[in-house]
Parts: sequence; C-alpha cells; structure tokens
Amino acid sequence: MKQPTPVTQSAFDSLLAWLDPDRDQAGKKYETIRHRLIKIFTCRGCGEAEDLADDTINRVTLKAEELAKTYEGDPALYFFGVAHKVHLESLRKKPPVQVPPPVVADNEIEQEYYCLEQCMNGLPEDQRSLVRRYYEEEKRSKIDNRKELASELGIAMNALRIRAHRTRLQLQVCVRACLEEAPVH
Repeated sequence: MKQPTPVTQSAFDSLLAWLDPDRDQAGKKYETIRHRLIKIFTCRGCGEAEDLADDTINRVTLKAEELAKTYEGDPALYFFGVAHKVHLESLRKKPPVQVPPPVVADNEIEQEYYCLEQCMNGLPEDQRSLVRRYYEEEKRSKIDNRKELASELGIAMNALRIRAHRTRLQLQVCVRACLEEAPVH
C-alpha cells in the first residue's frame, strides 16, 4: 500500500496563504473547513470522520501552491470535492459486511407488531397521522405524498423530515421498552 506523502511546513504555509492573506483569518477558515469536513463524513456514516477530514486536508495541502495560481472561487468548495473522492475511496476499502438473515420466531414478530401498534396508539392523533402518511407509498408516489403533506402542514420539507424522524425515534424507544417488558417464550 502506498504511503501518503508527508505534509511539509512550507506546503502548510502555502495552504494558509491560499485560504487568506491574513494568517489569523486563514487559520479560522482552516478550522471552519475542517469542522465542516468532519460533519460531512459523520453524516455519511463514516466512523473515522476525523481521519478522513485530515486526509482530505493533507491532499489539498500538497497541491495548495499550485492551486493558488490557478483555482478561482471559494477554496472550501475544492476541499468538499476532494472529500467526496476520499469518501468514495473509503467505501471501496471497506470489505462488504455480510449480515446473516435474522432468525426470528413467528411469536417474536407478532410481539414486535403488537408493541408497535401499542406505541402508535399512544401517540397523539396528529403524530400518528404524520407517521402513517410519511412512510406510505413507494418511489415517486412517496416523494409526491411527502410534498403534499408538508404543504398541508404549512412547513418545509426539511421540517417535515425532522418531525417524522423525531416521532420515529419516540416509537423506537417505546417499542424497545415494550419488547423488554414482554414475556420471553
């Protein structure tokens, strides 16, 4: 496996100069970019988000002197483009996870449905309706349905996603608690 090229002080100085002529401002931009990269990798489900962010920064740092001469626009966007490539590489390096199909007895499935039904009935009607409508349909119909639901509620799609997510989390907690209380067969 090829060892990464080490970043020199000169290369790092070139990076900071590219980010901003004022070294303090460049340092702030560097930190902001690093935090955003970590957030991007975390949101993509990467357990090693900080390592991937640092790898991205190192790759850009090694090209900073050349970039400063030719690149136009916000340097942060270049970092995000490199981050996309780093993420794809990280996915290729991971071996596929082989998950065996779960062995579940019929009575366990029935218990899960029973608990879900109990928890759904415990929700206020507006939350129950939101969850049912949010998760019904498939493909294009699902998208259209969610747009219609957001419009009816007078909220943005992102706000709808957040509401559905919070309600789903409530249901998950409730179902887990119900299953823990259930008698073992």
